[in-house]
Amino acid sequence: MFNRNNQKPGLPGSPAEPTTASNSQTDAILQELAVDYMHDKKIKRRWKIALFALFGIYLIGIMVVAASGNKPAAYGKPHTALVELSGVIGFGTDASAELINRSLRKAFESKNSKGVILQINSPGGSPVQSADINSEITRLRSEYPDKPMHVVMSDVAASGGYFVAVAADNIYANRSSIVGSIGVRMDSFGFVDAMKKYGVERRSITAGKNKSILDPFLPVQAEQVAHAKQMLGQVHQHFIEVVQEGRGDRLADDPDLFSGLFWSGEEAKTLGLIDEFGSVSSVAREVIGHKEVVNYTFQPSFFEQISRDFGIAVGTGIANVLGGQLRIN
Repeated sequence: MFNRNNQKPGLPGSPAEPTTASNSQTDAILQELAVDYMHDKKIKRRWKIALFALFGIYLIGIMVVAASGNKPAAYGKPHTALVELSGVIGFGTDASAELINRSLRKAFESKNSKGVILQINSPGGSPVQSADINSEITRLRSEYPDKPMHVVMSDVAASGGYFVAVAADNIYANRSSIVGSIGVRMDSFGFVDAMKKYGVERRSITAGKNKSILDPFLPVQAEQVAHAKQMLGQVHQHFIEVVQEGRGDRLADDPDLFSGLFWSGEEAKTLGLIDEFGSVSSVAREVIGHKEVVNYTFQPSFFEQISRDFGIAVGTGIANVLGGQLRIN
């Protein structure tokens, strides 16, 4: 009878030696995989460290540029300071009183700026924001009497844009610039007939007789319209007084000046709304006497922009609920 215990090592059916060899091979494979895994992990860790280091260097670079204000070489020597007012004038916009006034203060405070130019390209906007910029220009001119301040109009400087401009020493424009529009407006819509047509019922609960004044979903009430016109008239009168104070006897005696009409730069010069034709470079070179121009227009940081955009979104939502906004454009 064949005895299994007498089988020679290595022969088929022998359990001891093949099992030991198999275990050794498995251990070797597992060890090799472990080494490869640790190697890959080290490589990934090094890449992460390198990426974080590069990102840190990038952030430091941004902060250095921001701290320096990206100042051109002319900043350190006598030059003409430039501030740009572009777009609709309003709270939270790039042409808000907060940002424009901050830029103007920086331009006036600079020891090497020998004059300031405010370049305006705006159809108007908020009367309050426009008045705030006008007042700040007047204050800065009084604080720095030896530093001339001029406005240069671009494509358009109408309504609120012109409200701001009249605070300057002199106003320059192109012959084809759009100038004027000294007036005030309040816009809305009426949906009463459309609601009747589609069977929509308006439900508004208010406390206060005139709380829903000029509601676009309710019929117009004459006394509410009269109240709104009175308010617009007061704002318009403020606008007129500011223009008269800023321009003085340079204004022509024309009944249409404060009617809300606008004119080309050529006609505006005849009416005394501007002083001369010119550009930023020509005024810097020929009027202020320093052709080197340094832009002082404030640029918000990334985080300031995010914060401001959030505030605008909230404010716009509230304004949409409450109704239209008053504008001088």
